[in-house]
Amino acid sequence: MVQALNLILLTSSELSKLRNLLRGSLVTREGKELLVALYASWCHSPVAIISLCLLSQAYQHASVVIQSLVEEDMNVKFFVQLDKLIRLLETPIFTYLRLQLLEPGRYPWLLKTLYGLLMLLPQQSGAFRILQTRLKTVPTYSFSNGGDQISRAFSGVPFSQYMMHHHEDGDAEDYNINSSHQGINFAARLQQFENVQNQHRGQARIKRTTLIAPPLLLHQRTQSTSGKILKKRLWSITALNLPGIDTTDPFCLL
Repeated sequence: MVQALNLILLTSSELSKLRNLLRGSLVTREGKELLVALYASWCHSPVAIISLCLLSQAYQHASVVIQSLVEEDMNVKFFVQLDKLIRLLETPIFTYLRLQLLEPGRYPWLLKTLYGLLMLLPQQSGAFRILQTRLKTVPTYSFSNGGDQISRAFSGVPFSQYMMHHHEDGDAEDYNINSSHQGINFAARLQQFENVQNQHRGQARIKRTTLIAPPLLLHQRTQSTSGKILKKRLWSITALNLPGIDTTDPFCLL
């Protein structure tokens, strides 16, 4: 259900105003309230949450979500959804995102998020080739001009701590995953996402155990029944005390 709703949000022309509202979620109160409201439902799907973050330009949170994924999350369903997302990034809906790649110095967390998605994809997949081709178009001169800023962002230093001292156009982007940004507590949102995902992982383990248990139980019952039949035959032959039959030989019971 969440995947279907997310696809409708990303593709429906009737929801263009809603998408525009989400793009300003880090700036406007209405966008913030919409993002927080959708997050509670979207966090049931990792790809849906990443899509929501890309749509709302919460790139640092998207990168942290990607880093929080574990081996259990990497299944066929996940890769199918991720393939759809990568292909949607090439549509007009995400034009603003592709244009932001012209300035990796200003949007290092976007670049890190996209490279994170690239690392998750199998190399032989079409989505991998699409995203890899797009990332190759990022202008190299931007790296040389803003190399110090990018290296700091990718070295694990919180981007907000750097931007408070080095910002362009006089606008400091006070973005810290450990604090609130425009009233959005991204640390709490991450905890909410991880709690929901842990519940899904637990349910998946129980389901796998349930599927494995019946064959094992049937095998155990079969062994138990065979043992009882064998004991009855042994008791019958022993009671008859037939000459020339060694009751210790299991083949005499067949």
